Amino acid sequence: MPTYTEGTRTGEHILSEASGARSRENGVLAAGNLPAGAVLALAASGDYVPLDPAAVDGTEVAKAVLYQAADASEIPQPITVHVRACEVHGELLGWPEGAEAAAIEKASNDLVSRGVIIRD
Repeated sequence: MPTYTEGTRTGEHILSEASGARSRENGVLAAGNLPAGAVLALAASGDYVPLDPAAVDGTEVAKAVLYQAADASEIPQPITVHVRACEVHGELLGWPEGAEAAAIEKASNDLVSRGVIIRD
């Protein structure tokens, strides 16, 4: 019998958030096919993109956590992100493939400075 691995469900990474829509914002994912919980950066256009720790154009700075899976492989997609006043489960966050511990720590600190607290 085959074994299947289920991806992160919508909002599964959220431990707590502020009342109403205070923790969330709407945006646009410019590129990528990402699961819920992916850590995002902002491109110069103002659209979200996957975090790129090796970049020097601003996309190396973590700005948000993706609320639901989104596929912007072909065209940009509307998304909801957590940007402030929330706690997230660190083990359910999606980091870029190959991201080293130092890059994850820096991005985690970026999120904490915005009010996105990472818990174990």
